Amino acid sequence: MSDAKGKKPDDAPIVATGAATIPGEKTLPLRLVPVRDSDQPIVANYTALNVAPGMVFVDFGFIEPGMLAALPRLAREGGKMPESLNGKLAARVALGYDAVAQLHQQLGRVLTSLSEAASKAAQAKKT
Repeated sequence: MSDAKGKKPDDAPIVATGAATIPGEKTLPLRLVPVRDSDQPIVANYTALNVAPGMVFVDFGFIEPGMLAALPRLAREGGKMPESLNGKLAARVALGYDAVAQLHQQLGRVLTSLSEAASKAAQAKKT
């Protein structure tokens, strides 16, 4: 998957890696191989959760940034606000409750790391 210089060719598929947690707290390395266009990034700036018995549906959507930027200005100027917004559903993911809990833990770790990095950058900027 890499050329002689160690770089990945542009057409090489991206492989997601992580760890699968098995009951009893064992983790195994996990490699997710893309199917069709599943390795292509999906841009989303909106999320919504819908809970069903045994499952949570996570909807990722995209609302035009120009529309999002125009709404506060429209409200300040006293203009008529739209009754609803139209966006595009980028993807819907159905997760079991255990997967939602794992996602929660992973997102928490990412947010903590980002916060720590921002604090370190702010400290470095002060000195």
